[in-house]
Amino acid sequence: MPRLESGAWSCSCAARARHAARPGEAAPKAGAMRSPSPSVGRAVRDGTTWRQHLVQRSVVLFVVGAFMALVLNLLQIQRNVTLFPDEVIATLFSSAWWVPPCCGTAAAVVGLLYPCIDSHLGEPHKFKREWASVMRCIAVFVGINHASAKLDFANNVQLSLTLAALSLGLWWTFDRSRSGLGLGITIAFVATLITQFLVYNGVYQYTSPDFLYIRSWLPCIFFSGGVTVGNIGRQLAMGIPEKPHND
Repeated sequence: MPRLESGAWSCSCAARARHAARPGEAAPKAGAMRSPSPSVGRAVRDGTTWRQHLVQRSVVLFVVGAFMALVLNLLQIQRNVTLFPDEVIATLFSSAWWVPPCCGTAAAVVGLLYPCIDSHLGEPHKFKREWASVMRCIAVFVGINHASAKLDFANNVQLSLTLAALSLGLWWTFDRSRSGLGLGITIAFVATLITQFLVYNGVYQYTSPDFLYIRSWLPCIFFSGGVTVGNIGRQLAMGIPEKPHND
């Protein structure tokens, strides 16, 4: 009996070997029947959705920045605060062609940077997070810009101090975050340096400059503009999926 069992087992092994070595039939590859992990597919979908939201937010911020630049720059030109060459003023909306795309790009960068910094610092901005507050912030920013062109003070120092107080009031009313204050100051510093460089090279000029080649209240406009665009970017970033991480 042991010999019969041994013979049967040998025949079974030989049959399996013949079946595996059948010509024209490839041996199954390791892991060929393994289905892709659900987590991999979910990560791919999340990554695609995150990139789509990023592009959409960038486009919205660019359009907002370009439109606000046209309106506010037109106000400054009408009040003879900024002076462009005569051949430039004849262009669209009496503004230089490069102003809307430059300001739109800057708005997209700043609007994406604010929620990114909040996320890295682990301090999500939750103060007055609704579109009604964002619209009021935009209205106050436009009012500050309007005041810089319309209000008449005895000297530029009084105007600059008034606009500085209004800009800090805008941050306190609609932001109150350390990241917002720090980014606003950084944006004002960098934008002021760039403006000084443009005016120095004769791209355009300011009437009655009192802070090297520009007006002393201009950093206040950049600060309040950075806070305003940052709030728009934060509001647009609400409810979107987090950036996927590679494990």
